[in-house]
Amino acid sequence: MRADFVRWARAALVGGGQITIRLVDVEEGRELNKEYRGKDYATNVLSFPYETEPLVMGDLVICPAVVAQEATEQNKPLAAHYAHMTVHGMLHLQGWDHENDDDAQDMENEERTLLAALGYPDPYPDNPAV
Repeated sequence: MRADFVRWARAALVGGGQITIRLVDVEEGRELNKEYRGKDYATNVLSFPYETEPLVMGDLVICPAVVAQEATEQNKPLAAHYAHMTVHGMLHLQGWDHENDDDAQDMENEERTLLAALGYPDPYPDNPAV
C-alpha cells in the first residue's frame, strides 16, 4: 500500500516536496483534530503544511477507520477513497482550500482531474462539475 500512497501523493504534487504520510487510529485522529481544528471527532485526513517554497513540505495524517467507514457509507471502493483523501490532503498542503463555494468548486474540479488521470471515478458524483 505504501507504493499507492506515493503514487497518489506524487500525482497531486506540483514541483518537489518532502511529505510524511501517517496512518493513525481513531483516538489519535480525534486528538489531533480537536487540538488543531477544534473539532472533537476523528476525521479522514488532516494536512499540516510547513513550507510551500521552494519545496512543498508537510504532513498528511490519515485515519484508516474513518476512510473505511466513509467508503462503505458512500459505496466507493476503498482504494479510490484513499486516493481521494491523499490527493485532497496534498492539495491542502499546496494552499488549496474549500472555505467558500468558488474555492470548493475549484478544488473539487482539480481533484476530479487528478483522480481521473489515476484511473479513479469522480469522487463527487452527487455534485456535478460546473
